[in-house]
Amino acid sequence: MRTSAVISGALAVVLLVLVVAGWSPLLSLDRSVAESLHRSALAHPGFTHVNRILSDWVWDPWTMRALAAVAVVLLWWRRERRTALWVAGTSLLAVGLQQALKALVGRDRPQWSDPVDSAHFAAFPSGHAMTATVTCGLLLWVLALHWREDWRGWGTLAGAAVVSVLGVGWTRVYLGVHWPSDVVEGWLLGWCCVAVAVLAYRRTAPDPDGGDAAIGGSRMGERR
Repeated sequence: MRTSAVISGALAVVLLVLVVAGWSPLLSLDRSVAESLHRSALAHPGFTHVNRILSDWVWDPWTMRALAAVAVVLLWWRRERRTALWVAGTSLLAVGLQQALKALVGRDRPQWSDPVDSAHFAAFPSGHAMTATVTCGLLLWVLALHWREDWRGWGTLAGAAVVSVLGVGWTRVYLGVHWPSDVVEGWLLGWCCVAVAVLAYRRTAPDPDGGDAAIGGSRMGERR
């Protein structure tokens, strides 16, 4: 997990620098991919409508935050309050980081004479991609704290999480409201937030005989 956090964080910083510096090969690639997908979106209105439903409702950041909130409430009800606060805190910190970067970078979204969707605020990083990554990552981690080796449903849930994270990134570029690098940055930052949160949780875990979340902490340690 430590290696994953370092690599995703380092790549996120490199991509941030390239975007801020206006590195022409990256900007050209962004423009080429965005224009190609925009032409496809105009040519296939039915598929575009499906993408809008997925992006604006199924994988919308508020949908993801609602899922995280449900997890927090359930954990609190189960008296796993340390884990509940960890999920809530990580989600809030991720939102703060996302909004701070949007304000600092101030990247314009793609502009089209014939848009198929619209979005507000700055483009970099993609809030949809980052929020989905953080939420799905945290939810899978919480499930792993209580994982039973013979539970076959794990593969289905993990697959749904991967599809959601990758799918929402696709929809944002396909609908012409983000550059590809916006989405990649959202994925990298989101995963880095999850990895750092898990590492910090492990390092600050109470003694196994010390009460709340101790079982979760010890189980997590067994799977390192």
